[in-house]
Amino acid sequence: MVHHDGTTVRWLGYATLRFAGDGVVVYCDPGRYGVLDGIEPRDGDVICITHAHHYDSDAIRQVASDDATLVTFEGIDTSRIDRDVERPADLPCEVRWVDSETDIAVGPATGNRRDGPRPGEVFVRTVPAYNDRDGDVPHPKGRGCGYHLTLPSVWDRDVTAFWPGDTDVLDGHAALDVSLFCPPIGGGPTMDRHEAAALAERLDPNLVLPIHYDTLDMLETDADAFAADVAGRGIPVALDDPTR
Repeated sequence: MVHHDGTTVRWLGYATLRFAGDGVVVYCDPGRYGVLDGIEPRDGDVICITHAHHYDSDAIRQVASDDATLVTFEGIDTSRIDRDVERPADLPCEVRWVDSETDIAVGPATGNRRDGPRPGEVFVRTVPAYNDRDGDVPHPKGRGCGYHLTLPSVWDRDVTAFWPGDTDVLDGHAALDVSLFCPPIGGGPTMDRHEAAALAERLDPNLVLPIHYDTLDMLETDADAFAADVAGRGIPVALDDPTR
């Protein structure tokens, strides 16, 4: 677990992140490959799903609180997922469908305010996520999104956390206001550690926490080398151990 500006974040493995702000717990892409084995948290107020590869209805049930809100990309079609999954509509959550250019407030006092979230609330902004390269790609444009979350902190500030999703580095990423950057660094179907480090330098966040590596053979990378690269650019970086 990593502490950041009055919030906490934990990488649970693969693409699963747990953020805890002031009165609100957010999970991004919970599940797959046993990352939730042995735990039944059921404390998630908001659960964000980037695309079909990370959609796991059993995991959503496992982390969702009694009044959870599921924020899920509109392009997810469960009838085309080659795993046994339930439809979002069949899960015990309020469902908010998003595209790659959505801004919503999720929580008890939602509205169109721009002065930051209140305790128990999170602002959710989506950004495009896809492979910007030639040839047949695992993540074509229009099949997923990334999440930029504004969380209330127990300190007198908000925290802006960015999980880009399964994506290459795209135009517009570097223009975001990000205090906590959680990039995929495994390469293959996403940006690699070198590209993620270069993007971190452009974003200039307060902290970088890499994820989405070493789960599968195609995602193997040198996390220590990534951390040294980012630290050498003058940016704080932390590595979380999902096995603890």
